[in-house]
Amino acid sequence: MPVDVSLLPNLKNIATRLRIESIRATTAAGSGHPTTCQSAADLMAALFFAEMRFDPRNPQHPLADRLVMSKGHAAPLLYAMWAEAGFIPRERLADLRLLTSDLEGHPTPRLPFVDVATGSLGQGLAAGVGTALNARRIGADYRTYVLMGDGETAEGSVWEAASVAHLYALDSLCAIVDVNALGQSRPTELEHDMEAYRTRWHAFGWHTVVIDGHDMAQVLAAYAEARATKGRPTVILARTLKGKGVSFTEGKPNWHGKPLKPEEATRAVAELEAQLEQETRPTPDIPAPPPAPAAAAPATMPAPAYKLGDQVATREAYGTAIAKLASVDPRVVALDADVKNSTFSERFEAAHPDRFYQFFIAEQVMVGAAMGLAARGAVPFPSTFAAFLTRASDFIRMAAISGVNIKLAGSHAGVSIGEDGPSQMALEDFAMTAAQPNFTVLYPSDAVSTEKLIGEMAAHHGPAYMRTTRPKTPVIYDNNESFPIGGLKVLRSSAADTATVIGAGVTLFEALKAHDALKADGIAIRVIDLYSIQPIDAAALIAAGRETGRLITVEDHYISGGIGDAVARAVAPAGLTVTRLAVTEIPRSGKPDELIEKYGISAKAIIEAVR
Repeated sequence: MPVDVSLLPNLKNIATRLRIESIRATTAAGSGHPTTCQSAADLMAALFFAEMRFDPRNPQHPLADRLVMSKGHAAPLLYAMWAEAGFIPRERLADLRLLTSDLEGHPTPRLPFVDVATGSLGQGLAAGVGTALNARRIGADYRTYVLMGDGETAEGSVWEAASVAHLYALDSLCAIVDVNALGQSRPTELEHDMEAYRTRWHAFGWHTVVIDGHDMAQVLAAYAEARATKGRPTVILARTLKGKGVSFTEGKPNWHGKPLKPEEATRAVAELEAQLEQETRPTPDIPAPPPAPAAAAPATMPAPAYKLGDQVATREAYGTAIAKLASVDPRVVALDADVKNSTFSERFEAAHPDRFYQFFIAEQVMVGAAMGLAARGAVPFPSTFAAFLTRASDFIRMAAISGVNIKLAGSHAGVSIGEDGPSQMALEDFAMTAAQPNFTVLYPSDAVSTEKLIGEMAAHHGPAYMRTTRPKTPVIYDNNESFPIGGLKVLRSSAADTATVIGAGVTLFEALKAHDALKADGIAIRVIDLYSIQPIDAAALIAAGRETGRLITVEDHYISGGIGDAVARAVAPAGLTVTRLAVTEIPRSGKPDELIEKYGISAKAIIEAVR
């Protein structure tokens, strides 16, 4: 496509300045990745200063084009771009990687122009899918660009995202692969075999454009072609040289993650400054996005409508709750990994099909896309079997680093699922999510607490996880009961209690059975529903421990990282200890009641522990 050739000298000079600033910043830091910044500088100069619409004064403008820096180790290039745009004072670039600076080694949303944290390679395209889906949700025409390294295309999560982007015909999504042929330890798998790259992306249904990534006219034409392509996403496959522009780094191996020494940086900057060209006219202003719309405040979620004693699985109540929530909050979306008829998210799809996204059996892209949606203002509820969320554990970790407003739900947890066996039994999901300091972790026991906690999750800003269970459990709470995050419920208590038993989910009902059996023998115990595992009500737990003398936890989870560990950490400052009943070995198939008994988390086991 024809390009404005008068722009070329200006853009080439910008690219050269981006290279210079990346080298200076990493040399000042004494660490970083200057050569990967050098290979992508031409691509980013053209994108940022000739193609994208954004407001340099307001990086979070809701209708601005988005850039996901999937190759997060090129962070110095990103910071240099925002300095060139005038948002960051140029002198601040020397603060790269300092403890006192938000210019971290890899981008995080501490900076307002970063939507999601990157640097764990293979995640940016999934987040880009989410931001593109959000544009469709709000009826916006903003475009999403994802800069990727060639090495990260070895990650399977890239191809999960590529498949979903084609499925949803995300023509506002453009991936840019910086094919510099050099990885960290050796040349990349395909090196500069551009036809092999083209064949792979074409097979996934993408429009492919192969270019010389250092030919500014080709770069501009590629962006124009991507913008004009309808009905499918575009990938620009750019052949580049790592370390471009500096004679002793250009195309040379063994420079990955190595800053130039001061004397090398002086020499490199001199070479680059000699490449600056005479500019024929001023660089035009960055195109502005349209005015931002006013945000509408969500309404209050209706109260539950259950009867005491109703038998309802919390996974079923989850599906009802998110569908009700979406009726009053247009920000709410649901994501599924081909288990909607088991998690009951199909109820959301039936009520709000335009806000329901199917990812099939691809949990990584489901969580990654939820991150991208959340970063642009949606409130996403991705759900699947809790065991399969572990496939996306690194995405969950990056969601925590990003601090995005993602609401995960994992069903079919613990040995209580029964005959399906250990491959389906999530017994480490609390350990995975509660390990992240800013994650809220919830475990409702009945339908009412499930619905109320869904409302609490939506109102709370930040990443959260809810565990739901497969077996039906009786409704034990009134529809008007409240369940604030960080709280607990004391279900049984007396002045004569000799121990406190703490359960959640299915084990809460085992604790209640144990209470009744012991009461018949004249032994009183306190029973607590620990529906909020993180944050946890330490004060109430300490008070219960002091008043009853003993704390016993019982959980359908492995002994490490679950309820027992959470309670032990909470009460340790008071000098209290905890007896923990949990699954301590790899389980096997069986009926739920048999497994709860066999693995020591039944009412009988609680009674023995109390005695």
